[in-house]
Amino acid sequence: MPVTLNLVYRDQLFPREAYRRAFDVLRKRLPDKKACRIMVDLLALAHERGCEAELADQLTADLNDGRLPDLNRLRTHFAPDPAQMPNVVVRLAPLATYECLIGTAEIGGAA
Repeated sequence: MPVTLNLVYRDQLFPREAYRRAFDVLRKRLPDKKACRIMVDLLALAHERGCEAELADQLTADLNDGRLPDLNRLRTHFAPDPAQMPNVVVRLAPLATYECLIGTAEIGGAA
């Protein structure tokens, strides 16, 4: 049995009621190990994408429609919009430029 099932404070891990409800439904329909894995992935998605409230709304909608959360769909839904991503150009300096930082003094040698 996965460790999270035995935690005294397990329900405190869920940021909102929708997450607890999703875990309960997942446990009813799937083996405990798979339900735990999906729940960890959902919590990670909420954290990494900063979408805790919006994800809770999606979970509620899925559960109300009798569907289990679809991680692939949710990851796609909460993925960053490429059009909104900044275009970053990195210009690397030639390695020879760093030679001036080393200087001509020998390491460990006399000054």
